Amino acid sequence: MAREEAHYYGKHGEPRKFDPTFKGPIHNRHCTDVLCCVLFVLVILGYIALGVVAWVHGDPKKVVYPTDSRGQFCGQKGSANENKTILFYFNILKCASPVVLTSLQCPTTQLCVERCPDRFATFINVRSPFRVNRTYWEYYRQFCKPGFNSPRKSAAQVMRDEDCPSMIIPSRPFLRRCFPDFTTRNGILTVANKTTFRDGLGKTRNVTELRDAAKGINHVLDAREVGMKIFEDYTNSWFWILIGLVIAMVLSLVFILLLRFTAGVLFWFVIFAVITVIGYGIWHCYWEYSSLKGKPGSDIPIYDIGFQTDLRVYLQLRQTWLAFMIVLCILELALLLMLIFLRKRISIAIALLREGSKAIGCIMSTLFYPIITFMLLAICICYWAVTAIFLSTSGEGVYKVLAPQSHCKYANTTCNPQIFNTSNVIRLCPGAQCAFAFYGGETVYHKYIFILQICNLFVFLWLVNFAIALGQCTLAGAFASYYWAFKKPADMPSYPLFASFARSLRYHTGSLALGSLILALVQMIRVVLEYLDNKLKGAQNQFAKFLLCCLKCCFWCLEKFIKLLNRNAYIMIAIYGKNFCTSAKEAFFLLMRNVVRVAVLDKVTDFLLFLGKLLIVGGVGVLAFFFFTRRITIVAGEAPSLNYYWVPLATVIFGSYLIAHGFFSVYAMCVDTLFLCFLEDLERNDGSEERPYFMSKTLMKILRKTNWEKEEGH
Repeated sequence: MAREEAHYYGKHGEPRKFDPTFKGPIHNRHCTDVLCCVLFVLVILGYIALGVVAWVHGDPKKVVYPTDSRGQFCGQKGSANENKTILFYFNILKCASPVVLTSLQCPTTQLCVERCPDRFATFINVRSPFRVNRTYWEYYRQFCKPGFNSPRKSAAQVMRDEDCPSMIIPSRPFLRRCFPDFTTRNGILTVANKTTFRDGLGKTRNVTELRDAAKGINHVLDAREVGMKIFEDYTNSWFWILIGLVIAMVLSLVFILLLRFTAGVLFWFVIFAVITVIGYGIWHCYWEYSSLKGKPGSDIPIYDIGFQTDLRVYLQLRQTWLAFMIVLCILELALLLMLIFLRKRISIAIALLREGSKAIGCIMSTLFYPIITFMLLAICICYWAVTAIFLSTSGEGVYKVLAPQSHCKYANTTCNPQIFNTSNVIRLCPGAQCAFAFYGGETVYHKYIFILQICNLFVFLWLVNFAIALGQCTLAGAFASYYWAFKKPADMPSYPLFASFARSLRYHTGSLALGSLILALVQMIRVVLEYLDNKLKGAQNQFAKFLLCCLKCCFWCLEKFIKLLNRNAYIMIAIYGKNFCTSAKEAFFLLMRNVVRVAVLDKVTDFLLFLGKLLIVGGVGVLAFFFFTRRITIVAGEAPSLNYYWVPLATVIFGSYLIAHGFFSVYAMCVDTLFLCFLEDLERNDGSEERPYFMSKTLMKILRKTNWEKEEGH
């Protein structure tokens, strides 16, 4: 027979030397990108050292426990505040919002107390009956500075030295802090059934001033109540949520396995349905266009009408329906031409989708590999978060001047609480305090904490990308073993997934680390650009904003391109065992030589997987909705009692999407791997006895290819 001449192209399109011994993924490999592997290992060791140093210097209690004006923790065991777990504000009226309160920047003295006050009282009123009844004073002084027991001291001096609060109000703890105990009666805001109170400075205040001082607290308290109800719903419905997720997993598996039979039917059915709908649209537009003929005002041009908020006005014009008809005709024609000229490539894409379903059926363990990737990502995220917390809590207490007057020149400057009362700040800024602000220090370590946080973030991005790359390379190696088996599945190696995982780690850690490093660098630049964009929001420099917007767009596109290139490079690494740069180069030129096939396969795959996700998530979501709303009479008695039925419903829908996405990501990787193998097969082989095709008989039939043995009757 007259055989085709095999054209196997390499760099810049020149012919590459054919390897007659190639029979699939190379097993006799060598380590690739060794320098990057060594660098990666050193970075991991350095990252571990960074975590240890942060653990030694950091103290997460600084995040968990509130801190008083002296920088001492409330509720810290072994300290004077061990039993004082709640933070009390001397004058909450000076606080502007909850954000100020929780960040410890409220310009008033903050004190650790055992419990919040439960009554209205003022220092002046408690001081008056001191000689008659000491009970009132003993209760009040627990909200004064520790050790203060001088009720005879003048009120003016007490207020000046911030020894005691001028007043206390009924409060309740929230976020370990005392906030006014607001209640609403008949639409009127009250605290302890009162609408007014004395502030201890001779003024009568309205309760609404407390609400303004603690603005938003009521919303947060309501959110806490809602949170408790949501938690209760989860405890009552977790079993049924789990059943819904199991159903989603089974449906995802069944959908993938059935794609070998339904891929073509689904695709062509939807395509012809779209053609039919567009055709009906063209007919309807023509009918409307014809029916409006001769009607008064229907021939007025659209530009004479101008902009109208009532869109029905435009539907009374013949020109509107003519425009609709022209647009639909163009869409119909474009779709028909695409199907005519790309029908062969669409058939190849559908055949590869079916082949992907068969491959997963032979290597079922690949469907559960995303669990390993998830575990690796969870470890990376947890380590990064813990390290970031320990770094942020490293250092000693830093104190700053908090002044009620905005014009005080010493405001927000550092101060020493030991000598603050003897400094000029008190004289120049009456009412100013030297209050704890945050944790920091003057040592070399503390000066470079910000740099260490950046390093923490960068290594985190690198490790996350490496975990994803390892998964992609492992799956690619397993599916490549399926494609390059001449007799499927008889010629496949034992445990292909485990073998591919071992090869990827043993020989190609450096290559995977290099690809991940490049992607992490681009992502880090994007993080910096987002930071700069956030800083420039209030700026008036429009050119800087435009330039930053362009840079963000460019690096977003660059990240998408690198992700695509890396994905295909990892497939080539899994097949040939070459280094990252060579694999990326060969994958890029291979795809460029088949760019139309790439586009068609990508869109067909995305379309079918979108349909799959829609069917699975929608089906499970509808089933969960009817179940939790007790509309399925057979099992209505089994449905749990819920405060909000949308809580388990949203959980089931979101979980179903994640499960479907995990299964379909494996399937997408399978199709991409088989596609690259298919393109390599076409360029390497010609169907001869020495170079037979490894593709399926369906693909050979579509391409009108045959193997020599078949043609010769062997």
